[in-house]
Amino acid sequence: MNIYDIAKEAGVSISTVSRVLNKKENVNEETRCKVEEILKKYDYVPSGIARGMVSKSMKTVAILTVDVRVPQYARIAYTIEREFSKRGYNVQLCNTGGDLEEAVQYLDVVTSKQVDGVVLVGSIFNRIELDERVASLLKHIPVVVANGQLNLPGCYSVLVDDRLGISLAVDHLYQKGHREIFYLKDMDTDSAQRKQAGFLETMKRLGLDGASHIRETEFGLQGGMQAVQRLLDSKVEVSAIVCGEDLTAVGVLKGLKCAGIKVPEEIAVTGFNHSDYAKVCEPELTTVDNKAELVGGLSVQLLETLIRKGEHYASMVVQPQLVLGRSS
Repeated sequence: MNIYDIAKEAGVSISTVSRVLNKKENVNEETRCKVEEILKKYDYVPSGIARGMVSKSMKTVAILTVDVRVPQYARIAYTIEREFSKRGYNVQLCNTGGDLEEAVQYLDVVTSKQVDGVVLVGSIFNRIELDERVASLLKHIPVVVANGQLNLPGCYSVLVDDRLGISLAVDHLYQKGHREIFYLKDMDTDSAQRKQAGFLETMKRLGLDGASHIRETEFGLQGGMQAVQRLLDSKVEVSAIVCGEDLTAVGVLKGLKCAGIKVPEEIAVTGFNHSDYAKVCEPELTTVDNKAELVGGLSVQLLETLIRKGEHYASMVVQPQLVLGRSS
C-alpha cells in the first residue's frame, strides 16, 4: 500500500493525503477523518517522499568525503552527521576515494534522489569544479564545502586558514631558536598547497630560506619515516620539521627515534590537525588545531540556512590555534 493507493481509496488527491500525514491544518475535518481511517486500516507508514510532498523538503542531506578513515575527514563528517540528525534530517555518507568519476557518480545519485543539500568534506573537492558535469549536477542544490572552495553559483564554504596554521608553527619554532626548519608536504590537495604557501611566506618574513627546505613525501607513518631517512642521508642540517598532518608527524617521531635522535633536544617536530595521534604519541606533539568540530558545526548551520533560503548567509573562515606539546 502506497500513498497513491491511499489517495485513490479515499477519493482525494495525493497532496491531500500528504497534508494529513504532515498534520497540516488546511484539510477539511471530514476528509481528514476519512483519510486517517484508511491509514489506520492499512497500518500505513509514510515514506520520506510522502512527508516531503507538502514541505517540499526530503529532510535528507548528503556528505561526500574522500576517505572517512582519515581522522580529519572523519571528525568533520561525524559532526555534520550528528548535528543534522538532531535536526531531523537523514544523512547519506559517501566515500569517493579521491576519484573524480566516483565523485560525479555519487553526486548524480544523491541529486537524483532530491536531497536538500550537499556537504563536500575536504579541499580536494576544489578541483571538481573544472568538470562541466559537476556544475550541471550542483546547479539547483545548496552546497557547502568544509575546508574547501567551489567557484560555482550556490556553493559556499567554511574554510580553515591553513596558511596561518603553518605560520603559527614556524613562528613558534623560530622563537625557540630554530633556523634550519624543514616542511614536509605529504598530500596533494588545495589545503596542502595553502600550508606550503604559509611556510614559504613565514620563512621569508623571518629572513630564512624556505624554498630549499621543502620536502615531499607520502602521507602517513611510512611517509614520515621515509622523509626522516632521506633528510639524514642528505647530510643537511636540520633543527626542526614541520608536518602538514599529525599522522605524518608521528612517522617523523618514529623515524627520529629509530635513528637515535632526541626530540625536541636535537630536532623539534610539529604536526597539524590536533588529532588523537598527536595526543597518544611520545613525546606528545605540538600541533595546529584546525578545529574540525567547529568546521563541521558551521557547515551544518550554513547549509541549513541555504536549504531554508534564509536571508543571511556567507562563506566563513576559521582561525586555527597552536597547541603546545613536548615535541618542540
